[in-house]
Amino acid sequence: MLSKSLTDVELVRRYVSGEEPAFEVLLHRHKRKVWSHIFLMVRDREVTEDLFQDAFIKVVHHLKEGRYNEEGKFLPWVMRIAHNLVIDHFRRNKKMPKVRSTDEYDVFATHAQPGKNVEEQLVNTQIDADVRKLIDHLPPEQKEVVVMRTYLGMSFKEIAEQTDVSINTALGRMRYALINMRKLIKQHGMQLERA
Repeated sequence: MLSKSLTDVELVRRYVSGEEPAFEVLLHRHKRKVWSHIFLMVRDREVTEDLFQDAFIKVVHHLKEGRYNEEGKFLPWVMRIAHNLVIDHFRRNKKMPKVRSTDEYDVFATHAQPGKNVEEQLVNTQIDADVRKLIDHLPPEQKEVVVMRTYLGMSFKEIAEQTDVSINTALGRMRYALINMRKLIKQHGMQLERA
């Protein structure tokens, strides 16, 4: 049994040299993040499953063919492959991705807030709904950065690598998103104070 404490670099080396279980550890380590990223963009479980499998099949082929250069950036590399497959999917279907919550999955779901009474929970739920509406009014590049940073917990470095822009561009998009959200709050006289 391979140790889960091995780095991605070590696991890739072992897999490339013939240790098949090393890939299983890599897959298990990163599947949730990759799957969530795909689902966030396509909003369809079946399509997500297909694209997720396609992404990891591509990863396997690239590794087996020696087309992965070791820079210790395995996850961003996999995320870029998945992201590109999503883009290809939308190009084929001539649709733009929509970031929307469904009954099955709410990307914006907040963590339980222990110790809050029902009124406080209702206020917080309303605020979360208002914030989601604000995010929906943002330009796609800004919305993408806000969702990745706030709801997927990605660093600006990861966001930059994932969206193929510089860190400064990712930071700039977040800054403009916040400015735009503040304008919308002011225009609509909204109150976003948690209980």
